[in-house]
Amino acid sequence: MFPDPQRVAAALTAYANDPTRLVFAWYVRGQPVSAAGIQVSENAAEVLHIGTAAQCRGQGYGRALLHGIRAHLGGMTLSADTDEQAVEFYRQSGFDVIPMPSVWGGPRFRCTIGRGG
Repeated sequence: MFPDPQRVAAALTAYANDPTRLVFAWYVRGQPVSAAGIQVSENAAEVLHIGTAAQCRGQGYGRALLHGIRAHLGGMTLSADTDEQAVEFYRQSGFDVIPMPSVWGGPRFRCTIGRGG
């Protein structure tokens, strides 16, 4: 499934116009293989978007990117709200996972690393 071009454009505009939103990328041999967009508050950051090139998935680039982001931000708490398809990625990346209510009908999870985690 390909992302909707209008949603992608809106997300990119939001990152460009909001100084609390940052984009990070992981490069291998000069090529981006994984990228994440986050929103930073005073003492925490939230993953809004993350993706890894299809041919590079399962090799640890997304996990390395998340840990690199945390290190760059001084070890602050990093969280993400996700669904069943991605929750195991966060769990294997060292995040604590708790179920949360969903307005979309399917299971949702709050994944957090920091606060001693």
